[in-house]
Amino acid sequence: MSDAPAPTANCLPLNERIRIPRVPMPTLDREIRVRSFDEVNLGLTAAGAVAEATRCIACAKAGCQLKCPAGVGVREIVALIYGGDFLAAARKLREDNALPAITGRVCPQESQCEGGCVLGKKNEPVAIGNLERFVADFERESGELGLPAIAPPTGKSVAIVGSGPAGLSAAGDLIQKGHRVRVFEALHELGGVLVYGIPEFRLPKAIVKEEIENLRRMGVEFETNVVVGKSVTLDELMRVEGYDAVFVATGAGLPVFLGLPGEHFNGVYSANEFLTRTNLMRAYRFPEFDQPVYDCRGRVVMVVGGGNTAIDAVRAARRLGAKSVILVYRRSQAEMPARAEEIRHARDEGIDFRMLTNPVEFLGDEKGWLTGARCVRMELGEPDADGRRRPVAIPGSEFVLPADVAIIGVGTNANPLIQSTTPDLATNERNCIVADPESMRTSKRGVFAGGDVVTGGATVILAMGAGRQAAKGIDEYLETGEWN
Repeated sequence: MSDAPAPTANCLPLNERIRIPRVPMPTLDREIRVRSFDEVNLGLTAAGAVAEATRCIACAKAGCQLKCPAGVGVREIVALIYGGDFLAAARKLREDNALPAITGRVCPQESQCEGGCVLGKKNEPVAIGNLERFVADFERESGELGLPAIAPPTGKSVAIVGSGPAGLSAAGDLIQKGHRVRVFEALHELGGVLVYGIPEFRLPKAIVKEEIENLRRMGVEFETNVVVGKSVTLDELMRVEGYDAVFVATGAGLPVFLGLPGEHFNGVYSANEFLTRTNLMRAYRFPEFDQPVYDCRGRVVMVVGGGNTAIDAVRAARRLGAKSVILVYRRSQAEMPARAEEIRHARDEGIDFRMLTNPVEFLGDEKGWLTGARCVRMELGEPDADGRRRPVAIPGSEFVLPADVAIIGVGTNANPLIQSTTPDLATNERNCIVADPESMRTSKRGVFAGGDVVTGGATVILAMGAGRQAAKGIDEYLETGEWN
């Protein structure tokens, strides 16, 4: 139970609250941000946060919480902000969210919590993500960390494979239950996709490290440079090292390519590789660190895709000094799955959007270097299985788009290493681990799985929701010993 005081009731008349405009997020000046990897969004002031919280009409249904995959108690948190008790709001937030400073920055709130806000039907919804970020940052800067209570030790231990959002979220919930929790990470830095996949200008590495340090303060143990499936198997973790349960949260780090002619030319990257080299290998701090990517400076960069990863790639390439950056997407902007805010920022930063365009072949010179792509113009046909109108090529519309670098950002698949070394772990046709959607149990007793390794590439908050669901299932299993 939370020790936060009762939220302050909003006494402003409803008809006045609904007319208050949404408080804009202050941002770094465009001319500064395109030359640096400094964070673009600067955060709300205290006065701005209270003004934004005033807009909440405290509706009975609380659609904001219902649409949050992590089940965060949004309404109570917003009420505490309205009352000026920011630390109490942060404590309440941490009851349901182990990574509030992260989710406040990178979640697609418009389709989740804010998508459930009643105000959004006729006006702009309450800026829940901005408020979440504000209280997390306020707490960190105050030095008064409100960590949740930890139950007495149960004597049970859980190994978590992967330190991305699903793994970290599960670790936060399990440690509160009194279990010993140890997180294994294959790379040399903790954070998974939070550090290798999301650029510094959107999610500073220092924020991720601080949130992980908070989990460490709660008692979570971490070990890097452990490739589970190679350094140690799942069976060894349980039978030799004695873990009572394992949660596999290795994400979806295997890049998907287009399978087009010419994709082998030098200068063609997967977005996964490009962003990993940029983020984890510090290309964004060139020349302090040698730039471990094909030099973008003065070159034309083309990125293929319409999701958050593609948008991250175009904005990173812009900051790495590209002469021009082109986003190629086969549908229209209305169908893009990327966050609306990130699309807007990309346009502000001078990215050239080529909608309803699709590459059919990459072109190169006699030395094997990319020179461009043969593309075809598209039109939207009937809806596909996802409900989005299917893109159809327009006959005779081919043209050549010159480019020195091409980055493919059309998705990722689950890394197959653990699956290939654990024959009794069931997988589907995409090589994703099969897990029960409620308990997150797999076909192997004592092994749970969740996040992108089960669903394929998705969002941070969906992975965190899966981590919380897995933690609940693991706790029940450790208590009862039942495996259905």
